[in-house]
Amino acid sequence: MKEKEIAHRITIDEKVLSGRPTIRGTRVPVELVLGQLAGGMLIEDVCQEYDITHDDVLAALAYAANILAEDQTRAVS
Repeated sequence: MKEKEIAHRITIDEKVLSGRPTIRGTRVPVELVLGQLAGGMLIEDVCQEYDITHDDVLAALAYAANILAEDQTRAVS
């Protein structure tokens, strides 16, 4: 399977990181970008550390937001 765009700037490829979503044209997983931001890293620092653009980071955030919007999370009591 060749690289397939699943969202703006986000791709999957079975040959890259077992098909996990990555920033287009890189081996940088979306989850890594999100984790770094959640850990307090600034967008500019994420861009510099992983050689991605500001728009790539925003695309990762948008992708995650869309995934959560589609998820049917249920409270556990």
